[in-house]
Amino acid sequence: MGKVAGRFARVEPRRRARAFVLGLLADLPRKNCWTIAEHAGDASPAGMQHFLSRARWDADEVRDDIRDFVVEHLGDEDAVLVVDETGDLKKGTASVGVQRQYTGTAGRIENSQVAVYLVYASAAGHAAIDRRLYIPRSWTQDPDRCRAAGVPDDLTFATKPALATEMIARALDVGVPAAWVTGDEGYGGDPHLSAELERRQIGYVLAVSRKRPIATRAGVFRAGQLAYGLPKKAWQRLSAGTGAKGHRFYDWAQVDMAGPPGSPGHRWLLVRRNRRTGELAFYRCYSAHPVPLSTLVKAAGRRWTVEETFQAAKGLAGLDEHQVRSWVSWHRWTTLAMLAHAFLAFLAVTAAIERATTTVNPELSPLTCNEIRRLFAALLAPARDLAHRLRWSAWRRLHQARSRTSHYQRQAAQQP
Repeated sequence: MGKVAGRFARVEPRRRARAFVLGLLADLPRKNCWTIAEHAGDASPAGMQHFLSRARWDADEVRDDIRDFVVEHLGDEDAVLVVDETGDLKKGTASVGVQRQYTGTAGRIENSQVAVYLVYASAAGHAAIDRRLYIPRSWTQDPDRCRAAGVPDDLTFATKPALATEMIARALDVGVPAAWVTGDEGYGGDPHLSAELERRQIGYVLAVSRKRPIATRAGVFRAGQLAYGLPKKAWQRLSAGTGAKGHRFYDWAQVDMAGPPGSPGHRWLLVRRNRRTGELAFYRCYSAHPVPLSTLVKAAGRRWTVEETFQAAKGLAGLDEHQVRSWVSWHRWTTLAMLAHAFLAFLAVTAAIERATTTVNPELSPLTCNEIRRLFAALLAPARDLAHRLRWSAWRRLHQARSRTSHYQRQAAQQP
């Protein structure tokens, strides 16, 4: 918390931020302003709600501190910047950015919020360093709706790849060390993202569709056609990294691509084949200098770290449990959840270093973020007396009764 303390001009929001992060790290059945306020010992959630919506502090400044913290402990010149989006299912239409749209969380079109994240992944670990909430065109074309949710007046519509490009450019502009960028098909098909990376001479391994036209010296072919024409000796068995069950081995092959005339750098189509099912996946690759196939495979394998980051940040730090509606509140909750997860990632790296340099019980598996969070929450769990618990029970029931009465009255007034 000392890393971000300077972002809070007054002592009250500084203390509230610490209590809020401790609440996000606590073992609560549900994480929202009510449960976090009760965990902190407050008499009501009013203080936490004020902290998220009206208190004076800048979430983007805290985000910058998180980025610096992550780079300080996980920084590596060969690191990979991973972009991906995740959605939070929502009810109603008032929450900022919500509409019926596809979200990978549900695997279908649902009423949801979608945000794009930038994850920093190195050999030491991985954590999110930036986030952008996706505001659909239906919102940007409705100024009254945006104003009600607190969306800045100067915000214009931007696609998800455009949001990713902005976050990557911001990270590189401040000197974040990274050699590669990777993402799924939604980002691999965007020409502006790849053009910006090539201009900066940053390598990329971006997934593309099997129907993607690929320019070679022999002509233009679809990615799937090129894969089926590869000879047997073109395939190599390589690991895309370690998973929960050991190394993730696939068969890999690369095909030289033709770039625009006179353009610098080297381009390839990378093909991944599942050794059991034969399923194929395709990546469009670029590097300013020649690199071996193993380097491209290593960069492609880092893309899975974004899924691990989402899983840990949601399961351990409450990234998706917010019950906020406004632009400011969403960014503040999300930023503090990123801070909580970055802290757990740092502790996991510290535990791995200690395991490598000291004698430990070989029968014990390494400490994970999940186990560290459980131990941390147990050690710092505040002792609350029975009176505090009963006061909160009464407050919740009173608020729920008032809400129910208000809903019934509003419903009756709307009846013809």
